[in-house]
Amino acid sequence: MSLIPAFQIGVWNAWIFVLYAILAICIIPVFNKSANQTGDHSAILNNKEKRILLSYHIIFLVQCLYSIFLPLKLGTAWFYAGLVVAFLGLVFYTSGIMSLATTHITEEPMTKGAYRFSRHPMYVSSSIMFLGVGIACASWLFILLTIAYAVLSLISSIAEERFLLLHYGDSYRQYMSRTPRWLGIPKSG
Repeated sequence: MSLIPAFQIGVWNAWIFVLYAILAICIIPVFNKSANQTGDHSAILNNKEKRILLSYHIIFLVQCLYSIFLPLKLGTAWFYAGLVVAFLGLVFYTSGIMSLATTHITEEPMTKGAYRFSRHPMYVSSSIMFLGVGIACASWLFILLTIAYAVLSLISSIAEERFLLLHYGDSYRQYMSRTPRWLGIPKSG
């Protein structure tokens, strides 16, 4: 990894992975009209949580913009190691997207697919995918941005869970008791 980040526009840059993350999020409302009907959780956020959520979105935007100029280190050990990590995140991310796109979620919380193993698979998988991209590009700056992204998503998820408890009540509380927040084996239940 170099101390000074590389900046060059190209076809084989990190934007390939980041574009997939953005497009996948855009697909959900097309296939699942109920995905946006649970409401806006930002209405219950306090000022500190709103700043954290804004920071989370800014970090993601910076990652998106930086990825356009960040070349993959093709043919190096960094590339292959990062590709494995990014691919694992990508598979889990796709599983979360498919779960959201194919499940009606207005009455009950999402508990299928990737949501069986994590209450926040989109946060977890995107963080893993971006970490892999940072490794594949041998970019300490992208890795640092990913760490900030992961920490801010951890904090944001707590407020999101508070909203989901208000929206779904006991069914979400039961889901919380059997499913880990980040990643793990669900408790039988």
